[in-house]
Amino acid sequence: MRHASVVLDIPTRSLDGAFSYAVPDALADDVAVGATVLVPFSHRSVIGYVTGVSCGPVEGVDPSKLLPVEQVLAEPAFDDVAAGVAAWLAHEYACPLCDAVRLFLAPGQKVRVVREGPDSPWRLVSEKAGPVDVRWASLTEEGASFVPARNASRQREVVDALRQGPQRVVELAATIPGAASAVTALAKRGVVAVEDRRQVRGREGTSLSSAAAPRPEQLTDGQVKALTAIDAARGRGVGDVVLVDGVTGSGKTEVYLDAIEHALAEGRGALVLVPEISLTAQTVGRFRSRFGDDVAVLHSRLSAGERFDQWDLVRRGEAHVVVGARSALFAPLADPGLIIIDEEHESSYKQDSSPRYHAREVAARMARDRGCALVLGSATPSLEALRRCEVGVHGGVSWTRVSMPERPGRATLPKVTVVDMAEQFRGGGRSVFSAPLADALRGVAERREKAVLLLNRRGFANFLMCRECGCVPECPHCSTALTYHERTHSLMCHSCGRSWPVRAFPDPSTRCPNCGSRYLAAYGVGTQRVEDELRMLLPADVEVIRMDADTTRAKGAHQRLLEQFDAAECAVLVGTQMIAKGLDFPEVTLVGVVNADTMLKLPDFRAAERTYDLLEQVSGRAGRGERAGEVIVQTYWATHPAIRAVVRHDRDTFLAPELEERVDAGYPPFGRLANVVVWGRDASAVGAASAQMAELVRAEVEGRPGWEVLGPADCVKARVKDNSRRHVMVKAPVEAELGGMLSSCAARLDRRMGINMALDIDAYDTM
Repeated sequence: MRHASVVLDIPTRSLDGAFSYAVPDALADDVAVGATVLVPFSHRSVIGYVTGVSCGPVEGVDPSKLLPVEQVLAEPAFDDVAAGVAAWLAHEYACPLCDAVRLFLAPGQKVRVVREGPDSPWRLVSEKAGPVDVRWASLTEEGASFVPARNASRQREVVDALRQGPQRVVELAATIPGAASAVTALAKRGVVAVEDRRQVRGREGTSLSSAAAPRPEQLTDGQVKALTAIDAARGRGVGDVVLVDGVTGSGKTEVYLDAIEHALAEGRGALVLVPEISLTAQTVGRFRSRFGDDVAVLHSRLSAGERFDQWDLVRRGEAHVVVGARSALFAPLADPGLIIIDEEHESSYKQDSSPRYHAREVAARMARDRGCALVLGSATPSLEALRRCEVGVHGGVSWTRVSMPERPGRATLPKVTVVDMAEQFRGGGRSVFSAPLADALRGVAERREKAVLLLNRRGFANFLMCRECGCVPECPHCSTALTYHERTHSLMCHSCGRSWPVRAFPDPSTRCPNCGSRYLAAYGVGTQRVEDELRMLLPADVEVIRMDADTTRAKGAHQRLLEQFDAAECAVLVGTQMIAKGLDFPEVTLVGVVNADTMLKLPDFRAAERTYDLLEQVSGRAGRGERAGEVIVQTYWATHPAIRAVVRHDRDTFLAPELEERVDAGYPPFGRLANVVVWGRDASAVGAASAQMAELVRAEVEGRPGWEVLGPADCVKARVKDNSRRHVMVKAPVEAELGGMLSSCAARLDRRMGINMALDIDAYDTM
C-alpha cells in the first residue's frame, strides 16, 4: 500500500514533523512529492504538503489506522531535495515546518480552500495567479489569397493586418473597430485560424543602457582566475563555495555570465540573487541580452500573476536561468549547476519574518544537496564569508576566496575626500552641502556630467524639536521619534506608518505638543531637503531625481527613475541605500555622501561594518567610464577606521580593529548570535515571558563553553504599535545548533500569558 508523508499547514512548533496518510488508488497518479493535498486531522480537513511518497508498511503503525488523503488541491511545486532543505531550514531557524515548506509553493497560492456547493470538490484560493490564455489570429493557407468583398471593409482591414503576421485579437480590436466579429466570421470561412496561447507575464524590457552585456574582447587576470575556480567547484559537485572578492566595477557580472554559459552547456541551470529590487531591471536586462528568453525573473514588485508565470516557466523547464531577489532562491529549478549571490554582504538577504532565514546559509545547504557550486560576489564581503575562506572549510565543504583587484580597461578607482563637517560648522557653514561638495556639484553641472548623492534617511528632516523645552514629538503607539515630511507638512512614524499634520517654525500655526511654544523646528537632514537645496544650488536644466521609499512605492518606479537618470544629459540622483550598490552609469563622475555617520551611531555591533560596506559600495558608482571619478564624504567622525578605510581603498584599515573587537565580545564571525524577541499589549506578561525564556535557555546551556545569555532587557524600540517589546540575546560557538535548542525552550514556555515570540537565529536586527 502506498502512503504519503504530509506536512500539515498548522503553524505551531508542537507539530514539528510530517504525518503519514494512505494514498487511495484513485489518487495514486496525482499524489507526489510537492503536491498540496487535503487530509483529515483532528476531526476536520486541513491543507497539507506532500514531502514523501513510499510503498509498504509505516514502521510502528497499523495500516488500517492510516487515514486517506481526501483530495489533491495543487500539482507538485517542489521535489525531494527541496523537501529536505525545508526540513533543515525549519530546524536551523526554529520555525514551524509548514512555514519552511511554504517558501517553495507557487506564487499566489493561499492557505485557504473554497467550493461552489456541498458536493463539489474543494479548490485552493489563489491571488489571481493562474495561467492566462490570450486569443491569437493568423491567416490560413486559404486566407493568404483571400479577397474580401468590396463592402466588407472590416474584413479587408483585418486580413491586411494579419498579412504582417499573427496578432492578438485584443490588439486588432483596439486598432480596428469591430475586428473581433470580423475575425469570428473569417474563422468560420477558414480564412483565419484562431488559437489560445499562454500569455507569459513579467517579460517587460528596459531602456537602461547598463542593461546590455556586450562580451568583452578579453577578460582580466582576476576574471580568469575567478572563472577557473567556479568551474572547478561546479565540476566537483559537492557544494563548494567560491567568494569572488572584486573591487567595484571589476567585472563580476561578466564572470557570472561566463560561468552560467558553462553550466548551461552542461545541461544545468543557474539561480542568481540580487539584493535590491532596484537592481533587477539592470541585471535581468544583462542576463536576457546574453541568454534571451531562457531567463525568468522573480521578485516582490511583480504582480501575483507575473510571479506565477515566471515561476511556472521554471517549473516547466522552459527557463533555466532564474534572476531575482531573496525569494528567487526557492524557484523550482530542477538541476542548478550554480547558485550565485551578488553583493552577498547585504543584510537584505536576511528574512525579517518567519522563517527568519539567511539566503547565504540556505543557498549553501542547497548547493550541497543539489551537487552544485555556490558563488558569492562582493566588493565588501561579509566578515562571515571572509572568515570561512580563511579557515578553508565550513559545513563540510570548501570555501575559496578569489581576488579581483582591478577594473577592466582604463577605469580606475575614484579619489575619495573626507570633509570634516565640524570644521565646516565652525567656519560658518550651515548648508546641507559642505563647500567642497557644493563646488564639485557645480563642476558637474558645468561639465554636463552626472552625480549621485547618498543620504540614508528619507523625509525632509529626521525630527522636530522644541527649542524652548527640548520636546521631540514621538509616536504615541511606538517608542520612536516622528519624521518630518516638508512636502505634506506631516510627522510620520516609520515603524507603524501613522502620520499627523503639523507645520514647523517659522509657520505661525506651529505649536509644541508639550509646552505650546511655536519654536518647533526641523533638525537633521532628509532626502526631500537635499532635493530642495540641490534645486536651489544648481541650474534649472540639471535634472534632480529623488529615489527613496517614498518615491518608489508604485510598481515599476525603481526602473522608471533609473531610466530617467540614464536618459538625462546632466542629472543628480539623490537617494537612500537603494542607490548605493550595483548600479552602473559610466557618466557618473561624482559621488557625494551627505552624512556618513548615520549608521555609526546605532547601538548595533555591525554598525561599523555596515557603514564601511555602504560607503565603499556607493564610492564605486563613480568613475566607471573613461572619465575619472571623485567621491566626497561628509562626516563628523573623520578618524573612524571605517571611513579611513574607504579613503584609502584599504579594507585592512577597518578589518584589524573590527575583528579584534568581535573576538573579544564573541560576536560573529567568531560565534553565533540569536535574538529572542517577546512582545504584547500586556507589559507585565511580556516581562514574565521574557524572564521565563531567559531562565529556560540558561538552564539548557549552563556549563557549556562559549555560550552566553544576555537579558532579558527592553528592546531599543521598546514599544511598537502599542506593543511592549523585550528581548533575550544568546551567544553560541560557531558550530552550535542554536535553532533546535531555542525551539525546544520555546515549546516549554507557558503560552497562557498571551504574548508573541520571535526566535531570530543569526540575527541581523538587534533593535
